Amino acid sequence: MGAKTIAVLTSGGDAPGMNAAVRAGVRSAISFGMNVYGVMRGYNGLLNGDVKEMNMRSVSDIMQHGGTALFTARSPEFNTPEGVKKAADFCREKGIEGVVVVGGDGSFRGARDLCGAGISCIGVPGTIDNDIACTDYTIGYDTALNTAMEMIDRIRDTTESHDRCSVVEVMGRRCGDIALNTGIAVGAMATLVPEVPYDFERDIVERMKAAQRTGKRHYIIVVAEGVGHTQELTERIQAATGIESRATVLGHVQRGGSPTLRDRVVASRMGYHAVELLNNGASNRVVAMKGEQIVDFDITEALNMPRIFDENLYRVSARLSI
Repeated sequence: MGAKTIAVLTSGGDAPGMNAAVRAGVRSAISFGMNVYGVMRGYNGLLNGDVKEMNMRSVSDIMQHGGTALFTARSPEFNTPEGVKKAADFCREKGIEGVVVVGGDGSFRGARDLCGAGISCIGVPGTIDNDIACTDYTIGYDTALNTAMEMIDRIRDTTESHDRCSVVEVMGRRCGDIALNTGIAVGAMATLVPEVPYDFERDIVERMKAAQRTGKRHYIIVVAEGVGHTQELTERIQAATGIESRATVLGHVQRGGSPTLRDRVVASRMGYHAVELLNNGASNRVVAMKGEQIVDFDITEALNMPRIFDENLYRVSARLSI
């Protein structure tokens, strides 16, 4: 028998499209005849009793906005046995039998712990980094890609005007997907990702000098934040090539902005699937996308999956960066 009362929360770093997942969760629950709560500020809301009953109008006109209408936070207190018990006890007090958790792998570990305390949980992957191994796609990734591309296109204008080299750091934590795809999209001279070690002379200096001999006078280099040392790298490039070089860290601008169509649709599909699982009595699952299909996995299985880097796409990038 499925849950009759559920809650929806967003946890960890925000990502464009989370609101679409929240909207889908709330409206799907109501369509299944469930009562539904919105939990404010992630797991902290369960610890502090900060929840509100949701209805159809609670999630009107939120899908087009970035961030999360439920707010989000990290919760050190919840990451303790006492915190998990407190959250589970609050759920039982409110009659909450299931929770939809929108967030990253840290949020899923919290969901697994809450399942262990007797509250059914379903995880929905929401992070711009696209670094969750069980899914091909995470909510917010497409918007972050488009934001990074648009920002670097603008940087290129001034880079070209001054015959400079611009070294641009994008987000992604230990995952190079944003850097790799953005690098291809902006025609970067080189793209550095944490998954593939690079040689400074071969992969940067020699490429720049070879391009210079063909008449090129400006350069874009994209660096994943998992590689790091962007300012130091920029200074080394200028010293080695004599080309004026500038570092730009795009930072949290990549988390903001109106979600793309793809993020809105995928988030809606994932949010619906999560509630459908709870309605069918499932628990301890993570929703994922494989190809264009929405599927689900056991949380522990999902967390233990090795992440596969697209080496073929990296080779394409390297071939085009000449």
